Amino acid sequence: MRRLLLAAALAAFATPAFAQTPACTPRVADSELIKPRTLVMSINPTLRPLQYVDAQGQLQGLRFELGVEIARRLCLTPEWVRIEFSAMIPGLAARRWDMINTGTFYTEERARIMQMLRYENQAIAISAARGNPLNIRSVDDLAGRTIGVELGGFEEARTRQISTELQAKGLRPLNIRTFDNFAVAFQALRAGQVEAVTNVDAVAAEYDQRGEFSRVLNGLYPSPASLNFRSRVLANEVAKVMTEMRADGWYDRLFDRYGASKWTGAFEIVGPN
Repeated sequence: MRRLLLAAALAAFATPAFAQTPACTPRVADSELIKPRTLVMSINPTLRPLQYVDAQGQLQGLRFELGVEIARRLCLTPEWVRIEFSAMIPGLAARRWDMINTGTFYTEERARIMQMLRYENQAIAISAARGNPLNIRSVDDLAGRTIGVELGGFEEARTRQISTELQAKGLRPLNIRTFDNFAVAFQALRAGQVEAVTNVDAVAAEYDQRGEFSRVLNGLYPSPASLNFRSRVLANEVAKVMTEMRADGWYDRLFDRYGASKWTGAFEIVGPN
């Protein structure tokens, strides 16, 4: 089943992962959900291997698998809304989905407006054309370069921070071009419309290993990635599920399989009361 949603003038598809509601007792009341016995999650599947669409049009990746398992343990049917990141936080506030599952970088500013559950360590990376023909070896080497980045996220904010820091050193600022998602940004890099793309470590490493783009800088501005909620009741129950996953080994097996960096702290909610 597919249903068309409109949010911030962007088209998105919501797709249930299972045809029937699980035959068990849900751990979250329907009053905390936008749809009875269903966990509706937003995702931007443009970040292989963390979240992407395969050749058959099916969602895949670490975050997709994590969302399905969270729903299973909550005894809810998972449903997905594919949408650009820039529409996700407004959509959460407007009750279009229950949970943002796209690896949102944690910031104190965001924790003031929504419930945040840190579960993964992540950092910023810079990808360039294969072979690094511009010889980018440090952040200073980016001075004056045209950089592509997804609109509205932590990556854009840090790209603008890099530009400001370059100017403070007396170097040329970046020429920043924003795109609806990372897939389009990488297409622009492939076409020579930008000289580099700001993204995240795991994605840059995947492109590098596939021989498409070189990961020329990595480990910049390390920060935890998070799941995000409007309902604190739902958030607390997901935190319990994540704790159970770690205790029974499921969390470690998933992250080891994808080579992702694990969150070593407690799974606890940070957000408005």
